[in-house]
Amino acid sequence: MKPKEIRELSVDELRQKEGSLVEELFKLRFRSAAGQLESTASLKKTRKNIALVKTMLREKGVR
Repeated sequence: MKPKEIRELSVDELRQKEGSLVEELFKLRFRSAAGQLESTASLKKTRKNIALVKTMLREKGVR
């Protein structure tokens, strides 16, 4: 995701996005532990997106 796309989202949409990304990260970690993950780069990408969403929430003044 691009920061510009995330900035345009509302607070509720950002919270939903954060929840879905955390769930996706859990699934990726589980697949990684099971040895079924093809690309480990997806873990880093998902963590980065979570951090970006949290940053945008903080910029909007929401904790």
